Amino acid sequence: MEKKTYIGISKVGEKGQIVIPKDVRDMFDIKPGDSIVVLCDKNKGIALVKADFFESVTSSLLDK
Repeated sequence: MEKKTYIGISKVGEKGQIVIPKDVRDMFDIKPGDSIVVLCDKNKGIALVKADFFESVTSSLLDK
């Protein structure tokens, strides 16, 4: 059965970098070199989304 949720902790390094846990990278097929879009809202928090998701959404909107 495919895992659909994950809860974990990532530490912020001295340069402000975080490590995305392996289980999450596997869940979302995140590979070295992939681009991640960082969405931020001061009140709601931070979301990370693979850039190819936005590329597919944009393509589907423009192809109509």
